[in-house]
Amino acid sequence: MNEAAMIIAGAVACLGLSAAGSAFGTGFAASAAVGAWKKCYAANKPAPFILLGLVGAPITQTLYGMILMFLMFLKRDVAGAGIPCLILGIFAGLGIGLSALFQGRAAAAACDAQGETGQGLTNYFGALGIVETVAIFTMVFTIIALGKIG
Repeated sequence: MNEAAMIIAGAVACLGLSAAGSAFGTGFAASAAVGAWKKCYAANKPAPFILLGLVGAPITQTLYGMILMFLMFLKRDVAGAGIPCLILGIFAGLGIGLSALFQGRAAAAACDAQGETGQGLTNYFGALGIVETVAIFTMVFTIIALGKIG
């Protein structure tokens, strides 16, 4: 495989793994939000619209993967960048994607709790922010590593 192909493969792997995590995370959270809304409707309580904010939290990790993908594309003309970009893309995408997956699981629990009690929303978003920080750190440290290539 030539250098440019490895760079593109790493970049696409980064985006794909990040997006896969976002898909899993938003899917878990959306399922829980629907269940929470059903419980509210069954109890004749208003269904909290804010649950959509919890559902959407894991989608940002796809953006982080996209940012890294575009930065990796800039390394296409750098000699020796193929294998480092491939490795960075796979592991950064994995870290970012897992952050999204587990953020979605936490958001699912938050949807259930918010729907049932109507309380604690700030705490729930705070917890999701901590999980999000893993993805942000991964992106930033990967950008630093990309800067060292070439």
